[in-house]
Amino acid sequence: MEKSNSKVNNQTLRPWGAHISIAGGVENAPSRAGKVGAHSIQIFTKNNNRWEGKPISEKQRQRFVDECEKHDIWAFASHDCYLINLAATDKEIIKKSRAAFLDEIDRADLLDIPCLVFHPGSHVGAGVEKGIKSIADNLNWALSKRQDLKTTLTLETTAGQGTSIGYRFEEIASVLELVDDPTRFGVCVDTCHIFAAGYGINTRNGYQETFREFDSLLGIDKIKMFHINDSKKELGSRVDRHEHIGKGHLGVEAFRMLVNDKRFKETPMILETPKGPDGLEDIDNLAVLQGLVEV
Repeated sequence: MEKSNSKVNNQTLRPWGAHISIAGGVENAPSRAGKVGAHSIQIFTKNNNRWEGKPISEKQRQRFVDECEKHDIWAFASHDCYLINLAATDKEIIKKSRAAFLDEIDRADLLDIPCLVFHPGSHVGAGVEKGIKSIADNLNWALSKRQDLKTTLTLETTAGQGTSIGYRFEEIASVLELVDDPTRFGVCVDTCHIFAAGYGINTRNGYQETFREFDSLLGIDKIKMFHINDSKKELGSRVDRHEHIGKGHLGVEAFRMLVNDKRFKETPMILETPKGPDGLEDIDNLAVLQGLVEV
């Protein structure tokens, strides 16, 4: 995937950024990102709590592209809506999830967004094995309907709340073993989620072992991006609660190791930390990350 602007290509800058609001339309996100110093962004392309969304007009699409260029923003990822569950057992939910997932693919492709991030799904009591098969089956169905898709379908690691799938790397690997074309897929590693899932990336040994395990099961090149979040909850809590960088149980050392890991120097790192309507908290969190970089 090629970076689309010169600023992010500058060797003195990292492709770090934040999830940015699309209030008023997707075209408004790049200017908001510029105000907080983000160089890459993740967005929702529609209301994240509705099955259907208003179509993106050609005027909006062009303005979005122009605004990204104007503010030197790499629109790297979109996140699908929270209602989608590709592991559901209810036929109506599956029908709606499939339709909504195709729409998310179309929206990401329309905006030339490289990665569509999605939670693998929740088996809702059917069991992990059946849930994994359902996810793979539904992803294969989606690929059959969008054989020419451009965006990379990017599974997000989860914290393991309830019956969610994807809190162990083995579960994500199992999904990808069942899809027809694994090259269409990547992984988004959420630091809060994997810590809550039991991966102790807050210590050097734990950090090294975590990514050794990931590499062994999936290949380190499958990591297309990170969600950069501290955790309000303890290691292995399996509770998804994001905190500002260095203010939670992960602490700054986990992020120091990550931002200085040469394997991930060019990998987008997107904040999903708590913030108010103006998003100014992103400025502080990005500054903390920058301050951890060892020259």
